Amino acid sequence: MERNSGILMHISSLPGKYGIGDFGIEAYNFIDFLFNSNQKNWQILPLGITGYGDSPYQSFSSFAGNPYFIDIEEFIKSNFITKAEIKLYNLDSNNKTIDYHKLYENKYKILKMVYQRSFSEIENELKTFYKNEKEWLRPFAIFMSLKESYNGKSWLRWEEKYRKFNSIEVKEFEKKNQKELFFWIFTQFYFYKQWTKIKKYANNKGIKIIGDLPIYVAEDSADIWSNSEIFKLDEKLIPKKISGVPPDLFSQTGQLWGNPIYDWNKMKENNFSWWIKRIKHSFKLYDILRIDHFRGFQAYWEVDYGSEDAVDGKWVKGPGIDFFKKVKEQLGELDIIAEDLGYLTEEVHNLIKETGYPGMKILQFAFDGSPDNNYLPHNYIKNSVVYTGTHDNNTTKSWFEKKNDDNKKYILDYIKSEREKEISWEMIITAWSSTADLAVAPIQDFLALGSEARMNTPSTLGDNWKWRIDEKKLNKKLSQKIAYITQLYGR
Repeated sequence: MERNSGILMHISSLPGKYGIGDFGIEAYNFIDFLFNSNQKNWQILPLGITGYGDSPYQSFSSFAGNPYFIDIEEFIKSNFITKAEIKLYNLDSNNKTIDYHKLYENKYKILKMVYQRSFSEIENELKTFYKNEKEWLRPFAIFMSLKESYNGKSWLRWEEKYRKFNSIEVKEFEKKNQKELFFWIFTQFYFYKQWTKIKKYANNKGIKIIGDLPIYVAEDSADIWSNSEIFKLDEKLIPKKISGVPPDLFSQTGQLWGNPIYDWNKMKENNFSWWIKRIKHSFKLYDILRIDHFRGFQAYWEVDYGSEDAVDGKWVKGPGIDFFKKVKEQLGELDIIAEDLGYLTEEVHNLIKETGYPGMKILQFAFDGSPDNNYLPHNYIKNSVVYTGTHDNNTTKSWFEKKNDDNKKYILDYIKSEREKEISWEMIITAWSSTADLAVAPIQDFLALGSEARMNTPSTLGDNWKWRIDEKKLNKKLSQKIAYITQLYGR
């Protein structure tokens, strides 16, 4: 990896007039901003279709993209819908935060209207797209259509005849509901068409997209419904064990994620083929892939299904280096970042060394008073990625404000600064000046924003994933400031 830098901001946080950041003009404007700021990377969160809780880490499919990100302007230009019609759905009432309930209620209505009007014109394109992507798109389209017929209920609450993916009843449903299925194919056609254009635009400007791959898939997903044999489920297809992490810096009761656990032995028998397909698919979307919760490949924390928290669980051995050898054998050398945060053992460190992937260094975790802290810049190795904070952290400004006076003094002494009011920038400079090959900071830190701009607070529901940027903040003055420090520190 060459020495360079980038900015972390999810698509949903982009400005725009349709209730959420999307693949419209503002995405291209942000790429221009990155280019003018001398940045070589745009890091985003998972692009999957979201459900309850709105988390991009809990998606209805590992392969399908989020229809919320589809740019409606394309449909206006194609005369499939008018601006006046879109106005009736009131998506643009608040550009500061995302109202997911309103999006769910109204954006799908717009997309369905466009689908009905455009189908005869784009039918052949949709069929070609479906043929090329059928392996993942067929189960996804059937799953979402069935889910809609059950008013959004989890597949575990469907009638038994529909809970087995290739049952006679599911095949009958597929035959009788082609129109409904093709709506979901339509959403994926436009998602991939628009995203491919954005990625190409970024790449042509020398900017790489860093994507994010959650280690687990959601319980309520097409992945588990159509591949139940590779998960630890009982005879009624109810998960036996679910995922999480033990008590840590983020939570005293641990984090109960609730995702079903893989049956790694079954996966190994099949040469990890589902995972290989998933990673291969991810590299169509991204140039570099951050694998979330990397330590779970060495050993993962599993908890009994139905547990209220993640305290009473146990560590279970993961697939280890065998998995990554198979990935390399099948897909070659890949640009992967290992999200190696949390409770790390010598075995985890050894696995990361063996893969050769760069790990992550978080400056907000560095200042516990110990000079041996791995997150302090003087302990970095070049093959690593330094962040001021991630989407799970508070903004640097609010993180610092919550420290006591002694800790604040220690931080300022270490970063050789007296500019307490400029702490966000001072921490960015600390990251940019470090020896780590790649330095990344969330856009919130470049804007020196407080906790009102926090993206996610782990183990909480309701106020996450909603933040959006004010487009006026992405100005020439800011890009020049970023470009200057980037040039200064050889990134």
